[in-house]
Amino acid sequence: MAPDPKGIVPAELDRIAGSLTALGIAVSGGSDSTALLHIAARWGRAAGVAIEAATVDHALRPGSAAEARAVGQACAGLGVPHAVLTWDHGGRVAGNRMAAARTARMGLLAGWARARGLGGVALGHTQDDQAETLLMRLGRGAGVDGLSAMAARRTQQGTLWLRPMLGMRRAALRAWLGGQGIGWIDDPTNDERAYERVRVRRAIEAADLPVAGIARSAALLAEARAALAEVAAAAAARAQADRGMLRLPAAVLDQPAEIRRRVIVAALRWITGDDYPPRGDEVTRLAETLRGGGQGTLGGALARVRGPWIEVMREPAAARHAALEALCGGGLVWDGRWLIRGLPPGAAVAATGEADLAGREWRAAGLPRLALLSAPAVHLDGAAAVLPLLDGAAGIALRPLRETGDYFSLLRAH
Repeated sequence: MAPDPKGIVPAELDRIAGSLTALGIAVSGGSDSTALLHIAARWGRAAGVAIEAATVDHALRPGSAAEARAVGQACAGLGVPHAVLTWDHGGRVAGNRMAAARTARMGLLAGWARARGLGGVALGHTQDDQAETLLMRLGRGAGVDGLSAMAARRTQQGTLWLRPMLGMRRAALRAWLGGQGIGWIDDPTNDERAYERVRVRRAIEAADLPVAGIARSAALLAEARAALAEVAAAAAARAQADRGMLRLPAAVLDQPAEIRRRVIVAALRWITGDDYPPRGDEVTRLAETLRGGGQGTLGGALARVRGPWIEVMREPAAARHAALEALCGGGLVWDGRWLIRGLPPGAAVAATGEADLAGREWRAAGLPRLALLSAPAVHLDGAAAVLPLLDGAAGIALRPLRETGDYFSLLRAH
């Protein structure tokens, strides 16, 4: 007998989302997300968790807008607020269309969740998705991290993503929907062999591969990944954040290659705020440069060895392209790294330049010159630049958005 989604999924929602007061559901209209919508709506009423839903209209094929409206009608019948989030790409999607659509989808859902005050967004990934993902990544030569199972809870783009149906097979969900008299929308792209996931899905079916066994392998690899992360965290235990830069013990360069890679990747992501790590071969080259006592850049970060430490900081050239963004709760974020409050009207923020440091006793700050050149400078018409890290400017409060604990969270994240 197939597992009953009514028992398994609510129990998983209790485990991973029970502490939330409001939860978003991403609903495409397909069988998996439709099942999640109906089960989560019932669970939310019983658990006292407000449920909202959103559908991303990728606007890539005729009928997608009508399908999004159909999901809205289903949500209305369940008393669940629904939003349609349309990807505005102007008909021009370059490169890998599926990857671009996925990135856009996650960005739209993350923005919606923040705007609605939702504690997380639940996705309809199943055990079948676990198996398909592992085989796809295996074909790309992925390592332990790439082959590890998708996590039931993951924070990305500042949003908590939940996957409460990873223990369910797609066929069991469809059988449950059929028994409930609930229909769903079949996306025609799920039959287009031009897409890698469709080819992998068909290969699993043709070879009658054991989906549960493949998913179990992914789970075991996730356990191995977690163990490696703890070893890396121990190797980097003396890491310390210092006003926008990170110092790592240089002794980590004597660790096995996999541990070196993890320590360096987490440091790069800590600096840049990127959700995904750089390519493995690029990280390997940077690690070898550091082992030789050199200096290297990657993805907008700069790393170098200085005595017993590896200094990792923002590359000044990358900081020169930094943007200033307003926060909903007040304050401004510069370069995704610094929170600035009390900025005078008409002030502009840019990376500190060589001219800004001229004549200043910058060494007294205890930071490398390169770190200061990637820090913010505040400019007002007709006045010398104010460097908050040096000047302690009255009224301008500057705080780095990431501290030491964030580094260790990245080391352990998946």
